[in-house]
Amino acid sequence: MSDTDDLVEIEQLLARYAVAMTRGDVDRVLAVFTPDGSYSAFGDTYPLDGFPALVSAAPKGLFLVGTPVIELDGDTASGTQPLCFVEHSAHEMRIGYYDDTYVRTLKGWRLRTRAMTFIRRSGAHDSGRPHAFEHTRG
Repeated sequence: MSDTDDLVEIEQLLARYAVAMTRGDVDRVLAVFTPDGSYSAFGDTYPLDGFPALVSAAPKGLFLVGTPVIELDGDTASGTQPLCFVEHSAHEMRIGYYDDTYVRTLKGWRLRTRAMTFIRRSGAHDSGRPHAFEHTRG
């Protein structure tokens, strides 16, 4: 497989994430991650088993993502992808970017980690305030 093929596959993986989040399809969101994957935001890291409850508690709307910058390294990769989330009822926006790690699996490329950084009106970049969702540690 060429680097171009790998890049296109990862970009499609990230597109599936954005479309599934927009549609509220948590099962399809989980399918883009490795089984040991995690999502970080709101001052915490969430393993995949906690992700459905986190998504359920989050506002709903449109996930607009930009073309990611991806650095390939054999069967692993890392990247950054810009995000503009538009909440559905008031059309309020959240902007920022994801920092990701990827791994090639038997099922193709998957996200291993995804960490959200918000860009505030002040210009500050941070991982966000604690979410309304209460994360319980196992």
